[in-house]
Amino acid sequence: MLVRQLFKEYHRRLQLLYSPQEAESLSFWLLEHFLGIRRMDILQDKQMEPTSALEEAIAQLEKGYPIQYITGYAPFYGREFHVNPSVLIPRNETEELVHLIIAENREKGMHVLDIGTGSGCIPITLALEMDDPVITAVDVSEAALGVAKQNADQHEKAIVNFIHCNVLKEELPVNRLDIIVSNPPYVRESEKVYMHANVLDHEPHLALFVSEDDPLVFYRVIASKGRSALKAGGKLYFEINEALGAEVEALLVSLGYNDIVLRKDLNDKDRMVRAVREY
Repeated sequence: MLVRQLFKEYHRRLQLLYSPQEAESLSFWLLEHFLGIRRMDILQDKQMEPTSALEEAIAQLEKGYPIQYITGYAPFYGREFHVNPSVLIPRNETEELVHLIIAENREKGMHVLDIGTGSGCIPITLALEMDDPVITAVDVSEAALGVAKQNADQHEKAIVNFIHCNVLKEELPVNRLDIIVSNPPYVRESEKVYMHANVLDHEPHLALFVSEDDPLVFYRVIASKGRSALKAGGKLYFEINEALGAEVEALLVSLGYNDIVLRKDLNDKDRMVRAVREY
């Protein structure tokens, strides 16, 4: 079969569930991952036969299964990270949060804690991009920690201490910190109706959802415990629900944080908050 014909067929099938642009991107991703096909190969219309693994993958995509779980990896900040259904798929918005932390913290040897680490994409990236940091990462899920440790082994220059911890019930395992960062669960139950089925049906709800009655629970607990765990002048960085920016700001003010900045992501949505523990 000619590659162009194969690409057009997959693109047609995937448009039944995805937008034309997303269907095109997914088709390219599948062909590259399973057959090593590049865009130039499609333009040159090379001869290529689909494999059974490729056919199974396209069938899974047609059922809404995320391509990152099919291939077993997701890109993040220019690197690849192992993912499976026990961890969230890394998002572009989280890349923006990481970029902000790197840009604002150039000192050598900073002590960092990542809470709710999931795949480990945040602490591993910080370990590789910052100047000789000391990084700890925690998660309530043992399965997620297993994935994070696998990713740290893959990016072997990234030194991260991974610890099992339920931040809602336990004290933070480290203190005298320069930075606490967290991308905690922040999607309210009422917002499920706006979510794509491939996220709702396949990604871990433990890492996604909070109760309607207390959607700021993680921010409140982390910020409260952060007051004693952070050094004077230490910084708190959160990824947030775009609808709750003002509420998170007010919470941090009530807990005595200073220099609070609410930042928008590239889609012009409130997505990041930075706050400083008072001196």
